[in-house]
Amino acid sequence: MVYVAAKGGEQAILHSEQLYHYLNGGLSLDRVRDIERHLPYLIDRVMGESSLYAPELAALALAQTGGDLYEAVLLLRAYRSTQPRVAYAEPVIADRMITLRRISAAFKDIPGGQILGPSLDYSHRLLRMDILDGAQDTVAPPAADATAKLASPTYPLVADWHRANGVLPHIEPDATDPVALPDITKDPLLMPAPRAHRLQSLARADSGGVLALGYSVMRGYGMSHPTVNELRLAHADVEIKHPVTGEVFSAGKVRVSQCEVVTEASSGKNAGHGKRIGFAATMGWNEVKIIAASTLDLAMNESDPHPAHNEEFVLYHTEAVESSGFCIHFKLPHYVTFASSMDALRGVMAQTYGGDAQAETASKEEPVSSAEAVTGK
Repeated sequence: MVYVAAKGGEQAILHSEQLYHYLNGGLSLDRVRDIERHLPYLIDRVMGESSLYAPELAALALAQTGGDLYEAVLLLRAYRSTQPRVAYAEPVIADRMITLRRISAAFKDIPGGQILGPSLDYSHRLLRMDILDGAQDTVAPPAADATAKLASPTYPLVADWHRANGVLPHIEPDATDPVALPDITKDPLLMPAPRAHRLQSLARADSGGVLALGYSVMRGYGMSHPTVNELRLAHADVEIKHPVTGEVFSAGKVRVSQCEVVTEASSGKNAGHGKRIGFAATMGWNEVKIIAASTLDLAMNESDPHPAHNEEFVLYHTEAVESSGFCIHFKLPHYVTFASSMDALRGVMAQTYGGDAQAETASKEEPVSSAEAVTGK
C-alpha cells in the first residue's frame, strides 16, 4: 500500500490518548504511593536519568506513563525545566557520606572493611511462585547479632590508600565554586567536553546505552579491562548555605551511587608504573550503570577508533531523551520524503529499463482511500 498520512484530526488524537490511559488503569494517589514504596530501584533510575531527585514525582511519572521509562524521564525533565534554581549545593565529600554498601574487587581487605549492604549478588535467582498461590511475604529488618561490631556509617576512600602508597598520583582537593561549574542541563554539550560535562552526561545517561557500550569495552573491543576499586551506595547530605546567615546546613539526604575502576597506565609519564582511575556517580542506587559508566570514563581517554573510545559517540548516543525522541519521531508521517524517494526510483528505472517498466510498476500500485489509511486495511 502507498504510505499516506493518518487522518482524523484532533478528535482521533484525543481518542487515542484516552485509550492509552484507559488501558493503563487510570491514576490514583494510592497507585503512586505503591510505586514509590515498592519499586525504589526503578524510581532511582528515572530520577537519575531526569536529573531531578524527587521520588514522589518519579512515581507519578511512571504511573502516568504506564511504566514507559523514556516517557517518564521526558515528563520529569520537562517539569524540571519549569522550576527555578534556588541554591547551589556544596560538594559531596565521599568519605563523609552515610554508606550502606561499600565493596572492592581489587583487594580482599580494604581500610574500613568490605560492607555488603543491600544486595542480591549472592542470592538464587528463583521466582517466588508461592506468592502466586497466596503465600504472604512478611519482610522483617535483618536481625542484629548482639556480639557483632556495629559498622561505621562513614569510610575512607580506597583511592586515598592507593595514593598514600604511590599507586595513584597525588591530587589536590578541588576548590571549584559550585556556581562556576558548567551545567549540562543548561549549557549545550561541546566537544571536547569539559570534565564536569562528561561526568554529568554519564550520570544522567540511559542505563541501557551505558551498559551496552561499557560491555563492549569489557568484552575486549576496547583498550581497558579495569577492576572495581571501590563501589558505594550511600546517603549524601544536600548541604546549602543559608541565604541570610551564610551557615551551611543540610536540606535533606539523597540516595547516591559512585564507582571507581582502575587499570594499568598505558600512556603518559606513568605508563607501566602505576594505575589510571575511572569514575562515575549518579543519583539513586544503580550499580550496573556506574560500573559501566566508570569503565567508559576510562575508555574515552584512549585513542583507539572503537566507538566506546570516542567521547562524542558515547555522550551523544547515551542521551536518553534525545535518542529515544529521535527514534520515536520515525512514527510520524514521512510520506512527502518517501514519495520523493519513490519518484527518484521510478526515474532511475525509467532511464535504465525504459518507459514500459515504469508503466508496469505504476499499474501495480493501487490507490488507498483515507478510510483505509486510518484502519490500516
